[in-house]
Amino acid sequence: MPSAAERTRTLVQSTCSAVLLIAGVDSPRPELLSPHARVVGPDGEVFLLFPADSPAVRAATHAQDDELTAVLEITDVAPVSVPHRIRGRAWVTGWLTSVPGVAEPGLMMLRLEVGELSVDDLWGAATVEPEDFTEAGVDPLIAHETELLQHLHSAHGEQVQELCGLLGERVDGMGTENGRIRRAVPLALDRFGLRVRFVGERCFDARFDFPEPVQDITGLRRAMHTLFEAATH
Repeated sequence: MPSAAERTRTLVQSTCSAVLLIAGVDSPRPELLSPHARVVGPDGEVFLLFPADSPAVRAATHAQDDELTAVLEITDVAPVSVPHRIRGRAWVTGWLTSVPGVAEPGLMMLRLEVGELSVDDLWGAATVEPEDFTEAGVDPLIAHETELLQHLHSAHGEQVQELCGLLGERVDGMGTENGRIRRAVPLALDRFGLRVRFVGERCFDARFDFPEPVQDITGLRRAMHTLFEAATH
């Protein structure tokens, strides 16, 4: 399974929605507290791009040498329609400063020096050390996960449904309708495997591990072919 540090780093560098929380700072336009872009620097710091008139920019500029604490909250929502759609959240707490002269006119780059990190997702809740976050890699499928899950859902729905056959007796007692699954939705995808949410009388998730971790789309195609083949035998 991916480590907590890898999961957190992947969320930070994903396109999931994010908001910067600063004590005493709010805005009638919440989008002004959502960075236009974010990237992790070589030392694990998180660089955030904001409009120059953002309350976050004003707070960081006026703080100057004073320590201004902030929390970057990231919310991961499944890209397909499924019950309980929020897949997880991550929080990056640290000290905020402005980085003038880097961004284009009308924008400002802010630097969040990381102090604490935590994640609460489909794998569970965990805290992450800043050093581990700095050294962690990003899942190689993150840039394609949204379109891949949507493609699996729309074009391979029957094959995803057939994966239930790999669960065997474990399906019993999981809230199925007369032992039948009404719907199977591909919920999450990473280099280690596919997670599917099965919907019967209630929902339950099942994780299908790949024979070996995949590093690119070509490897993923082979892994998914193997998985679907196994479900038909």
